Amino acid sequence: MNWSQGKLSEVAGVARATIAEFEGGKRTPIANNLTAIRTALEAAGVIFIDANGNGPGVRLRDR
Repeated sequence: MNWSQGKLSEVAGVARATIAEFEGGKRTPIANNLTAIRTALEAAGVIFIDANGNGPGVRLRDR
């Protein structure tokens, strides 16, 4: 998607520092921030794939 942390922050309504710390493995966002991030990514076309024996993942929806 080529989004910056700032773009995701803006779209999700979450502080950029939260995105950066999550990306860097320094913390896990609280539930409402994690939901906002996931919702923003899903609205942009990201599909979250549950673990099915091969592990979880993501892909982009066909456009």
